[in-house]
Amino acid sequence: MELWFTESHTPNVKFSIRVDRQLYSSQSEFQRIDVFESPEFGRILVLDGYLMMTEKDEFIYHEMITHVPMAVHPNVKSVLVIGAGDGGVIRELTRYPEIEHIDMVEIDEEVVEVSKKYLPQTACAFDDPRLHIFYEDGLKYIRSAHDKYDLIIVDSTDPFGPGEGLFTREFYGNCYKALHEDGILINQHESPYYEKYAQSMKRAHRRIAETFPLCRVYQAHIPTYPSGHWLFGFASKKFDPILDFGPEKQAAWNALGIQTDYYNTDLHIGAFALPTYVKRLLEEPESEAHP
Repeated sequence: MELWFTESHTPNVKFSIRVDRQLYSSQSEFQRIDVFESPEFGRILVLDGYLMMTEKDEFIYHEMITHVPMAVHPNVKSVLVIGAGDGGVIRELTRYPEIEHIDMVEIDEEVVEVSKKYLPQTACAFDDPRLHIFYEDGLKYIRSAHDKYDLIIVDSTDPFGPGEGLFTREFYGNCYKALHEDGILINQHESPYYEKYAQSMKRAHRRIAETFPLCRVYQAHIPTYPSGHWLFGFASKKFDPILDFGPEKQAAWNALGIQTDYYNTDLHIGAFALPTYVKRLLEEPESEAHP
């Protein structure tokens, strides 16, 4: 008998991966957590029925959400990561020796413990001495942080369930206050392709643009995410991800010698070149339907 994990992307579209076995299943205080083993994508983390990551393609998401801001900001010392229970963002951040302090706020401790046990590929840097983990609501945590961070990365689930509060005007406003005067905010921005995700993307983008003086969107192609076309938001008080990423900064990042599988300085620039339909979506009023 074949076993398949299936995720509904729309009422008319489903995405399936054949699995060999289920390694873990539990209902935590906040969400259902499942881990599967698959022949094509390796181990898979699923929260409340939504695929969060696979071992085969997680590098794309984690590299793009981390290295884009790190290559732009010239002096990141203090970082806040909200979410990131699988550990992938932490793994990428700890590759930078100049980072002195990383605060990680994850609402569900069980996700971290499950990742440590079943997902060592991503959960391999939780013992870094620069990392401090707080198991609490990111929305509440950020309210008390002022002028504290150079970079905030919001590695949240989709805007349903536990992650819903991380897509509000209040949250983005508090992120602005928590950043230094040249700080950068990065968040996962959903997919522009299917209407439900596109509406969430437009809503998040508009709320961030109301808060930050500089707001850009960039993209990556992640095979196991809905439509495979995924967006990230780049919001900044000072640095432009293209205009402030000239030859000197590109050379400086390349000189670090960080080995990546997806991100590079050429791709960095190209990732901000968005398809016309995405540009159109970002300019539309929030209530208009996806074409």
